[in-house]
Amino acid sequence: MSKPLSDHDRKKQISVRGLAGVENVAELKLAFNRHLHFTLVKDRNVASKRDYYFALANTVRDHLVGRWIRTQQYYYEKDPKRVYYISLEFYMGRTLQNTMVNLALENACDEAVYQVRDAHIPYIMSWILLGLDMEELEDMEEDAGLGNGGLGRLAACFLDSMASLGLAAYGYGIRYEFGIFNQKIVKGWQVEEADDWLRYGNPWEKARPEYMRPVKFYGRTEHTPDGVKWVDTQVVLALPYDTPIPGYRNNIVNTMRLWSAKAPCDFNLKDFNVGGYIQAVLDRNLCENISRVLYPNDNFFEGKELRLKQEYFVVAATLQDIVRRFKASKFGSREIVAIQLNDTHPAMAIPELMRVLVDEEKLDWDKAWDVCVRTCAYTNHTVLPEALERWPIDLFQHLLPRHLEIIFEINRRFLQYVASKFPGDNDRLRRMSLIEEGGCKKVNMAHLCIVGSHAVNGVARIHSEILIATLFKDFYELDPHKFQNKTNGITPRRWLVMCNPGLAEVIAERIGEEFVRDLDQLKKLLKFINDDAFIRDIAKIKQENKLKFAVHLEEHYKVKINPQSMFDFQVKRIHEYKRQLLNCLHMITYYNRIKKEPNKHWTPRTIMVGGKAAPGYHTAKMIIRLITAIGEVVNHDPVIGDRLKVIFLENYRVTLAEKAIPSADLSEQISTAGTEASGTGNMKFMLNGALTIGTMDGANVEMAEEAGEKNLFIFGMRVEDVDAMDAGKGYHASEYYNRIPELKQAMDQIAGGFFSHKQPDLFKELVDLLMHHDRFKVFADYEAYIKCQDKVNELYKNPKEWTKMVIHNIAGCGKFSSDRTISQYAREIWGVEPSLEKIPAPDEQLK
Repeated sequence: MSKPLSDHDRKKQISVRGLAGVENVAELKLAFNRHLHFTLVKDRNVASKRDYYFALANTVRDHLVGRWIRTQQYYYEKDPKRVYYISLEFYMGRTLQNTMVNLALENACDEAVYQVRDAHIPYIMSWILLGLDMEELEDMEEDAGLGNGGLGRLAACFLDSMASLGLAAYGYGIRYEFGIFNQKIVKGWQVEEADDWLRYGNPWEKARPEYMRPVKFYGRTEHTPDGVKWVDTQVVLALPYDTPIPGYRNNIVNTMRLWSAKAPCDFNLKDFNVGGYIQAVLDRNLCENISRVLYPNDNFFEGKELRLKQEYFVVAATLQDIVRRFKASKFGSREIVAIQLNDTHPAMAIPELMRVLVDEEKLDWDKAWDVCVRTCAYTNHTVLPEALERWPIDLFQHLLPRHLEIIFEINRRFLQYVASKFPGDNDRLRRMSLIEEGGCKKVNMAHLCIVGSHAVNGVARIHSEILIATLFKDFYELDPHKFQNKTNGITPRRWLVMCNPGLAEVIAERIGEEFVRDLDQLKKLLKFINDDAFIRDIAKIKQENKLKFAVHLEEHYKVKINPQSMFDFQVKRIHEYKRQLLNCLHMITYYNRIKKEPNKHWTPRTIMVGGKAAPGYHTAKMIIRLITAIGEVVNHDPVIGDRLKVIFLENYRVTLAEKAIPSADLSEQISTAGTEASGTGNMKFMLNGALTIGTMDGANVEMAEEAGEKNLFIFGMRVEDVDAMDAGKGYHASEYYNRIPELKQAMDQIAGGFFSHKQPDLFKELVDLLMHHDRFKVFADYEAYIKCQDKVNELYKNPKEWTKMVIHNIAGCGKFSSDRTISQYAREIWGVEPSLEKIPAPDEQLK
């Protein structure tokens, strides 16, 4: 059998078809050489692998900078409406390869790497002597892990789409010194390590000290005849770092601006007395801690003062930037700003904008409020009560006293309006108030966002329906036109062209390359559903990706797996609602069945689970320990052999996802119906040729609609079933435990120490949770899940029918491009029109 083509060989083939442009390879080589010698000041004899990465990154960045400057000139001339996407998280991953794809530089860079036998470039000759290739260089790049999971990665996909659709859009967030922790598995347990992602420097960012802005905290308010003054404050400086965001081959390069906290030069020095100088300088760290670390919680609210400081810091700095740019624009009187709040984390933008307009710009309240509401829009990402932000009034009073006054005034006027619409309905007033009464009064940030925005959206159709029927029902009844749905999407540049070039090539051969810009084109693949050659090509690419990932697993996890086995993935944050425990019960059930009938023909499986648990989330950490414990037993049982393997994928992150997802056969999306807002991993797996086993939750519902429900493995309770159970007799785990022998056996094994011989009661808490306190009804879906997994096994035995189902799924992915999502935000919320127009290159005249 011929050796599988490497990813880079594949990309070169695609490039011939126009998926990558041709650049002057000699010029790239010279630029690389120049950066190695002059930027990094390295002699070829001492240059390391990392030096070569930085030389290549700087070479590629050179191609961004001209387009970046040209884009700003273009926006200044045209003065379009600006979109500001504010998010506490941007989970970017790596930048080098994505930039090469979007600038059509990949082919040329490959040539510059592989044709290094040019004797005139001695520094690149040393590259060959080191035995390096492009993938090794790409692996030197640190992930920019400035996010927890779905919300932060969505923001990153949106930036790519906004640039690719020609929107004058800016991403604003925080430049965390430490991103999401690195996860190590030690003796089966998660251990966290700090993510010092900036230790070698970041070639993609540019500090912009000329745009540094002061941000105020603490102090008190003074009500004077000239208006309200916020005085005696502590000032922290916000230093911006800009990262270029290239669109897909349209010469547009937008900006992500991340703020870093700096102490002002006089911080504490004005107060110090004799001998206090050293301490005053050391105390500068206290205010610089604001941008030190990303809070590692996903779908959980932790009401810490530092977190509220982060939330205010990013919006205060950003709004100063927005106002500055607005005042400098050519047509300053027009409505040229849209602000999108990515969840409630940037909710302080609403009172802060009011403070700027009323206290500083001297607008009257009604005019300022009209501007605020027309400018802001809010995206909700969860219905889980523990995730909703509610900040104590006392903390607000201490940290942001003026903003608390503004929130009280917003609430007073809002409740007056509600009372006029629903006279005498005091309970409604209580439910809708921005202030939650009780022992400790709190500000409900979701309510603040709804009241202060002109549009509120959920992130999948079923999620948006649940919002207006439950959580935001009162607000919907008051103002139904405010509420919309914007189903999430993913960028096909990173999640297909970049991470799965083999599949991209096979698709391009059949339908051309336009699908990269217009993912709806994938529907054309249905014409090839019975084409034996196409079916073979799709299956072959999948097998090559599996072999590649198997090698990666062997190298990094020291686990040898069967590449002919079904690759079954559940990769996402560890959370009870995502039901990794249901997956565990299937692992144990399948193990027990093989043990019971070892001579039967079983469909071989490699079950891989990956994801991080929030450091303070004890149950999630116990779930990881259970998975590793099951693996310890299953993987060393000689009766099982290579028919079942259970692997926990350590340190799941964007870069690991890019390797894992193209190799997947089965994607587990098994949350309790009504709990997962959307999901985006589900879309990535679907686009890369995996089949989905899942509940009718989040975007799974629309995936089933697009690909045909018969082409997904759908099981379990629907939202109506869950609601009916809650409204009726309730959920009683013991009924299922007593009725289903295989479930009882699995639970007894966990409880009895079968997977923890040295500590028989290790999983006592998990057993107690499942038997008595399970909000997410794992046992209620167990039977349907196991039966559905049996169907998966059966179909996998028929590779041709399996692959035909895969083609149906890939062909149904068009809707799940973030280009479609962003086009809908643009037209229906921001009031701007997306464009596929290519602007003139830096060496061409602007029209």
